[in-house]
Amino acid sequence: MNRAVWFQASPEGAKAVGALHHFVTKSTGLPSLLTHLVFLRVSQINGCAHCIDIHTRDLIAEGMSVEKVVLVPVWREAEYLFSEQERAALAWSEEVTLVSQTHASDDAYAAALAVFGEKDLVELTLTIAAMNAINRMGISFRMKPRAKA
Repeated sequence: MNRAVWFQASPEGAKAVGALHHFVTKSTGLPSLLTHLVFLRVSQINGCAHCIDIHTRDLIAEGMSVEKVVLVPVWREAEYLFSEQERAALAWSEEVTLVSQTHASDDAYAAALAVFGEKDLVELTLTIAAMNAINRMGISFRMKPRAKA
């Protein structure tokens, strides 16, 4: 079944989602590589093929090795590859994306806050929220990845 092209069907809705995406990619103090790492991990958790494809490409284009990118889903087993900030961002991304299970625990919050500080943690959480929203649109309306066979 063909599904609506959501950003054409609701340009104002797309503009609102786009404004949040623009903010988290252009106006936070978070490094671009970290933002794309968060986008990738959130998309992996949610199973959004379109976004996994995009953010894998973005990370490689920004200089992350393929070896490191492929280990993002199991970063805890390869934590030596990831900086303290990356590990904290990945852990908080999982905590927030799986909020119905984790309830954003006090321990997880304290761990993330210790690395990011208040303002950056709020902006990291906005980054996670933006990708969760985009994933839900991409999955619901079956956006295809750019990958070719």
